[in-house]
Amino acid sequence: MSQVISIICPNRKFYSRAVAISKRVNAGHILVEDVKTESSSLYSLQVDEDGVSLIESNFASHGPVKVDFVNGSIGHRRRYGGGNGQAIAKAVGVSGVFLPSILDLTAGLGTDGFILASLGCDVELVERNPIICCLLEDGICRAIDSAATDKVLMEIIRRLNLTENESIDFLSQLSNARRVDVIYLDPMFPRRQKAAKVKKEMQAFQSIVGDDPDADALLARAMNVAKYRVVVKRPNHARFLGQLKPTYSLKGKSTRFDIYVNRAIPK
Repeated sequence: MSQVISIICPNRKFYSRAVAISKRVNAGHILVEDVKTESSSLYSLQVDEDGVSLIESNFASHGPVKVDFVNGSIGHRRRYGGGNGQAIAKAVGVSGVFLPSILDLTAGLGTDGFILASLGCDVELVERNPIICCLLEDGICRAIDSAATDKVLMEIIRRLNLTENESIDFLSQLSNARRVDVIYLDPMFPRRQKAAKVKKEMQAFQSIVGDDPDADALLARAMNVAKYRVVVKRPNHARFLGQLKPTYSLKGKSTRFDIYVNRAIPK
C-alpha cells in the first residue's frame, strides 16, 4: 500500500497510540532505541508529544511533515489571507449571501478544506490513504486543543468532518437528500520529468499517496452529484480532467481552478 512501514515512538507515554496507528496503517512499530537501526522503509510515522508526523527514515532530506491548522503558513493565511477575495473562495462560490457546503474528495493534508471552513463553509473531507488520515486526525485534535482559548478556531474546526474512504465509493453512498452544493477536487497527477523540483515535503506526500488514476472518472461522477458546481484545482500546465473543458477557469501564478457549473449559485 505504501512505503511507510515503521512507527517511531520516542516516549513510552505514547506507546499505546503508536501501536494503534501501527495496526491501522499495517506497519511495524519501533522505540527510540531502535531508531538508528537499518530500516527498509523510506518513511516512518513518529508519534510523540508533538503529535504524529511523517519523517524520512534516514532523517536526511526534510523535516517532519505534519498537519498544523494553528501555526505557520496556514495560520497566517487564516488571519490575513484575503477572505472572500481569495481565488478559492471565488471558485467555490462563496459570497456575502451564500456559503456553500463543500465535499472535498481529495483532502490530502487538509489545507484547502481548512481554508474553506475558515470562510464559513461546512466541509466534508474525504481521504482514502490511512496514513494521511492519521496526520489529518492528529492535526484536527491538536487544533481542538488550541481552540480552547480561540473561539474562532473552534468554530472553524466544527465545520470540518473527516471520513476515511475511497472517493468514488463515498459518492456512491450519498443519498439524494445529502447532495452537497459544491464538490472540490485536487487530484495528484504524474510529475513531469523536466518539472522543477518540488518541496521535499511534497515529495514525501506524493510518495505516500501516489497518483490518482481514477481522477477522470471521479470528475464525471462528481458532476452528477454536485448541486451547483464541481471545482478542480490544477497546475497551469496540466490538461483538463477527462479532457472535459470547464465552464470557465480562474488562473493564478502556478495553479488554476477549473469550474464546471451545473446551475447558478444563489444570489
